[in-house]
Amino acid sequence: MSDPTDNLVLLPGVSRPTDTGTEPGLRAGPPPPDLLIPALEACLFSMPGVLSLLQLASALGVETIAVRVGLEALAERLIRTGSGLRLVEVGEGWQLRTEPRVAPWVAVLRGGRPFRLSRAALETLAIIAFRQPVPKSLVDEVRGVDSGAVLKMLLERGLIRSMGRAEDSSRSLTWGTTPQFLHTFGLRSLADLPTLRDLRALQQDDPASSAVTPSNEILHLVHDAADEPD
Repeated sequence: MSDPTDNLVLLPGVSRPTDTGTEPGLRAGPPPPDLLIPALEACLFSMPGVLSLLQLASALGVETIAVRVGLEALAERLIRTGSGLRLVEVGEGWQLRTEPRVAPWVAVLRGGRPFRLSRAALETLAIIAFRQPVPKSLVDEVRGVDSGAVLKMLLERGLIRSMGRAEDSSRSLTWGTTPQFLHTFGLRSLADLPTLRDLRALQQDDPASSAVTPSNEILHLVHDAADEPD
């Protein structure tokens, strides 16, 4: 049976993690203070998804407050040094992402086309984000056209979800955003949604979800929808 640590590359003076024998997995002990930030960076780099404070604290054997301080320091360092990576807090965790200015070359290397939202899709998504739960009839009213096909596309992309039936007499389906929406736009929660700021400022580049290009007209639509009385 192969040793799960066989793929680890150890530097001189660094001991090999040992298994406690009580359960599967590695136990390396907390990193020394000078290695906390590099350890956080390596953990984030090694995982494709979002890692929570609890996951990182458990892996490193340190308190969550130490993890948060370390993450904030790492995020600042990446910006200060002009790194091609950015550390962003999204949903319930943290993730390393491509710095937007270098995203086109990453997309070429990955061989995929950047994920883009059409104006119609972005209009619809913005209205839902600010007014959720919102029925299709209100989305159609704000946009002035039928949004059925756009809603279907956003649903297939995992950016919106059904939030049940409206409580009025229509009993129509209502729509809201998903955790994937937060992930795509680099938001920690819906509380981070702006009110009158270009949604481009929210787009944290991920090679799998690149540039979203809204127009000023969309902002007016969103503003009108958000200010509309219930």
